[in-house]
Amino acid sequence: MSEIKFTEIPGYKWIPNGQSNLSGSILELFKSLDAMFLKIASAAQAREFYFPPFIQAAELNKLDYFKSFPHLITFPVALDQNDAKNLEKFTEGPRFGDGKVHLTEIDKVCDCLTPAACYHFYIHFQNQDLQEPLHLTTRANCFRRELYYKPLQRQWSFNMREIVCIGPQDHVRGFVKKYRDIVTEKLAKLDLGISWEVATDPFFNPESNPKFIMQQLDPVKHEMIFNKDLSIGSTNFHKDYFGESFNIKYQGETATSACIAFGLERWLFAIITRYGTNPAHWPMKEIQNG
Repeated sequence: MSEIKFTEIPGYKWIPNGQSNLSGSILELFKSLDAMFLKIASAAQAREFYFPPFIQAAELNKLDYFKSFPHLITFPVALDQNDAKNLEKFTEGPRFGDGKVHLTEIDKVCDCLTPAACYHFYIHFQNQDLQEPLHLTTRANCFRRELYYKPLQRQWSFNMREIVCIGPQDHVRGFVKKYRDIVTEKLAKLDLGISWEVATDPFFNPESNPKFIMQQLDPVKHEMIFNKDLSIGSTNFHKDYFGESFNIKYQGETATSACIAFGLERWLFAIITRYGTNPAHWPMKEIQNG
């Protein structure tokens, strides 16, 4: 496959800090792909949610997130407003130079920008005893710091659509199998040459993290791999990890959960790499009828 010339994609603009601007045809492709994922969620009778971009740090700490993924975290920061002299110092000092903002004292940091869409659900339903399995979906603007960025493939800010199931283990396992098969069928129709591969989460110092070791011994994550090297989505069987971390019960027992995740920008990359930069060649009918 030849390398994409991003300047030739109508309506696309790459921002070197790891973000993409979309308009026109590529925005319509983005919307159509998300609508296809929503149809899958609708087949599962998933309730759709909207969540804000911040997650309280205290909630992520319940997952030991700061030890496992310190390299990925993005924090929203603000100047300390309790000290007027601090604000005066900022306005009078070298506020900006060399492409950097020079901060004075910052306020306490109590939040993080969303690193994964599904986290919001476990926080939302924590301390509840469910009587029926939950099928849920949301699309979130997610943030993960990287050592480098590549247009549509590796971004600081990107969109993730997730379909989540919370309930008893047998039901959740059945959910993963059923909807992985549905996704595989849709991938076949789009002729993207996707393979499913066992994967692990991108832990910091993975060899010293027991969660990484457990994922190797008992694989729970499978990724949709495009072009042999790019994950455009995944299925994740969490067992009772989130149920235990957030005290979510199912009829008195610790709940099990799983999710199916789609990285929308990476799906754009896969479609455009496979079919070219001319929108007339994109498989819009197959996607819209998917």
